[in-house]
Amino acid sequence: TGAAKTVAKCIPELNGKLDGLAMRVPTATVSLTDFVCFVNKKTSVAEINNLFIKKAKEELKGILDVSVEPLVSMDFKGNVNSSIVDLPLTMVKDNLVKVIAWYDNEWGYACRLAEMAE
Repeated sequence: TGAAKTVAKCIPELNGKLDGLAMRVPTATVSLTDFVCFVNKKTSVAEINNLFIKKAKEELKGILDVSVEPLVSMDFKGNVNSSIVDLPLTMVKDNLVKVIAWYDNEWGYACRLAEMAE
């Protein structure tokens, strides 16, 4: 997807190490990303989710958020974050990690552009 290619461009050390899938859900603006990757060591759902929670509260606050509620796509419409990780959907098998994240592909993007223009 364009999102997976962009991540590799923004973080060159990830080039060739990840791929992704974005699905257009039957709404005008909200999409879902299904991200699967291998990490260097065995991990757990709790470890992965705690990392996302930590990053969302610290250096990625306002860009990354997390959700534990059973929400649907339209619940994310107008969300200013670039990505909202759906924590209950995280899956881990040894060092294989799957993360599902939602994003408003219009509003979140516009918010990042506005930040760059400031």
